[in-house]
Amino acid sequence: MPNFQPRRSALYVPGSRERAVEKVRTLGADVVIFDLEDAVAPIEKVSARSRIAALVAGRQPGAHRPEIVVRVNGLDTPWGLDDLAAMAEAGPDALLLPKVSRTGDIDAVRAALPAGVRLPLWAMIETPLAVLDPLAIARSQDVRLPLVALVLGLNDLARETRTRWVPGRAPMLPWMMNVLAAARAGGLDILDGVYNDLADAEGFAAECVAARDCGFDGKTLIHPTQIDACNRVFSPTADEIASATRIVEAFERPENAGRGAIRVDGRMVERLHAEMAGRVLALARALPPNPA
Repeated sequence: MPNFQPRRSALYVPGSRERAVEKVRTLGADVVIFDLEDAVAPIEKVSARSRIAALVAGRQPGAHRPEIVVRVNGLDTPWGLDDLAAMAEAGPDALLLPKVSRTGDIDAVRAALPAGVRLPLWAMIETPLAVLDPLAIARSQDVRLPLVALVLGLNDLARETRTRWVPGRAPMLPWMMNVLAAARAGGLDILDGVYNDLADAEGFAAECVAARDCGFDGKTLIHPTQIDACNRVFSPTADEIASATRIVEAFERPENAGRGAIRVDGRMVERLHAEMAGRVLALARALPPNPA
């Protein structure tokens, strides 16, 4: 069975907020995205970069520590090149590239990073051009600087397209599924965009469920209060784990070695269902222990 990096919850943390930066490692998010871009005012860009670089360079290893990703400023800004140089030296788990519209945007970052650096890349999909051809972006690969995940930026897309935010996000679903299909075709993870209304816990939970049902690996978050609900929704339930176990074990029996379809729990399942069940079990094994 494959191994998985859980990315159920990815919390954005502005690099300029010193107290928030210090607390994030204990909050339970699978991913912490230290933001040097939109959430940081121009006057604070340099100090935020220094703070995050020092934290990333000094972090301690751990079996279930959050994955540390840094969203840098774009190369079309005064801070982009210096961000790349600082993070190449600090060594986060990945870099998140903002406003990727075409493969050339990723190529430019790869060319700007030092030759000896090996670092996974994530790409923000948040422009109209990106959602028109996400497959080209998803297939933009490099052994040294691989693209491993796409992240939807629906706030920027809504602004640029004048799309209205409505419950259920019906106007945005075509974009979401198009980008998701591209991610899967490229072998990438994909995270849903943020939920803006912190006071609406019910609406947030419903949006998490919808994203999970669409096939997303997780969701980006703007506040620590969203972490627990997000983790619950994107985690396999006890019933799902039990069902997956029965399917995998059934196909592993010697009498089923040459069979393409068998009956499990009263329904016919094929080997593709065994592969799906294997993914459920691999994700369950990769999750940190429940503190409860």
